[in-house]
Amino acid sequence: MFTFLISIMLFTTPISDQLNHNSEDLKKEIQKELAKNKGTFALAFKNLTSGEEILINEKESFHAASTMKTPILIEAYKQAAEKKISLEENLTIKNEFKSIVDGSIFSLDPKDDSDTELYEKIGSKVKIYDLLYLMIIKSSNLATNIIIELVGAQKANNTMREIGANDIQVLRGVEDGKAFRKGLNNTSTAYDQLLIFTKMAQGELVNKFSSDAMIKILLDQEFNDKIPADLPQNVKVAHKTGWINGVNHDAGIVFLPDGRKYVLVFHSKDLENDKDAIKSMAKISKMIYDYVVQK
Repeated sequence: MFTFLISIMLFTTPISDQLNHNSEDLKKEIQKELAKNKGTFALAFKNLTSGEEILINEKESFHAASTMKTPILIEAYKQAAEKKISLEENLTIKNEFKSIVDGSIFSLDPKDDSDTELYEKIGSKVKIYDLLYLMIIKSSNLATNIIIELVGAQKANNTMREIGANDIQVLRGVEDGKAFRKGLNNTSTAYDQLLIFTKMAQGELVNKFSSDAMIKILLDQEFNDKIPADLPQNVKVAHKTGWINGVNHDAGIVFLPDGRKYVLVFHSKDLENDKDAIKSMAKISKMIYDYVVQK
């Protein structure tokens, strides 16, 4: 079984003993649910109305899987705002990329990608915006590598540092086998994901227009088995998932019908049973939703 530390930080004016009791109960419920699974988990929650946070293993480092695509999205919008690129510009679709280890060429296998349609367009041109959209909603690895080659992994990493996300590491594109074997992987923490989605929700990533535009893309996410799975249909979630064998993540902004919103992040690794872990994350997401709406 896994072990973890939990801290709850309240950044609001004093609240009632009853609310503290509820908060403590929620912590125990989350602990109990996570303990049903073999693996290591991190959770980060922030109520953007009250400022209340629940942090579990928030600084633990995880293989980022496809959650690294959010920093790439942010970097693309930053460069667009700086007029370095235009999201209306067309890029030629290709399937040849350079390893960060030695510059050798590698290609992606469509069978390992959650989106295969883009491979049918190799040699043709597609708008940058459309590639960003596929990168997020379908988690297209091919779109991701084309965009990373354009904006630069190191520049995305630098942008993360500029906004205070000090532990996210954006090193490379997807399926760089030589880099993987050397342990050169993209990594993430729940805390940094909480930070970037909080800033996005508050209109502080790049600018208000860009933050809103990124949220609009993230709202169309097609993989919805964790944070949104058990929530009412009128609750909207702008989020990005990520998964590889034994690793499953989800991170994003939850929008309630009354205008309130909160950020929720799940990271997990060393999972013995992915399906059970996913069910637990969906259940915990519903616990947190119920906790927020009852206030």
